[in-house]
Amino acid sequence: MVKYIGAVVGWFLGRGFFGAVIGYFIGSAIDGLLKQGTASPAGGRGGRSFRDVFENATQSTVSPGDFELNLLSLASIVIKADGTVSQNELDYARQYFVRAYGKERANATFRTFNDVVKSREVSASRICTYLNTRTRYEVRLQILHFLFGIAQSDGQISSPEVDVLGKIAGHFRINLQDFESIKAMFIKKADSAYKILEIDKTATDSEVKRAFRTMAKKYHPDKLQHMDEAYRQGAEDKFRMVQEAYETIQKERGM
Repeated sequence: MVKYIGAVVGWFLGRGFFGAVIGYFIGSAIDGLLKQGTASPAGGRGGRSFRDVFENATQSTVSPGDFELNLLSLASIVIKADGTVSQNELDYARQYFVRAYGKERANATFRTFNDVVKSREVSASRICTYLNTRTRYEVRLQILHFLFGIAQSDGQISSPEVDVLGKIAGHFRINLQDFESIKAMFIKKADSAYKILEIDKTATDSEVKRAFRTMAKKYHPDKLQHMDEAYRQGAEDKFRMVQEAYETIQKERGM
């Protein structure tokens, strides 16, 4: 209940949609604390600032705390992309973080995020630039998959959301074919199965089989075995969608 009150208060304090997002996250953190008792930020990172996250140029890898803050920042950009803060989108983001990191770490991330956004604008370009040299390509593909999941959680993905997701993919240096492949997993059209396999309808049967093998290798869950459960689940979802796309084309062609 506190999380919904927080969203309303955030709205009326003059921060509009973005204030509602932050109010919801803070209310969620309070809900968690009321249920579990007091808890300290995981890893002692409660005072972490975006200056540390974005301006520590000597880091060659991204720490867990930094990764979570950046991921939550990108989620907030997608949530407010169409000017409507959907309850389903808020719930999807929170559930994902709880599933990936546990309730205590998720709440600590939300609290830290609220502290830093008051004094610093969230920039998708800056976040992605920071992560590009600190994460593997397949991890960035999974982040994009997660962000599409947020956009779809309210039942549809709007044009403004697609535009924002496209810009984030560009900042992540994700090639157009991979972006269209993940997009086709969420926005279904007549040629979605072909888009997912990154081929045209004119492809020969042998090209279809070769494309399936290539995409199955690219999205194989083993590539994210080092990540938390939620990311591995996302990889399994992409892998399953590739299999389903191939089976759809097989049935269509009688292969």
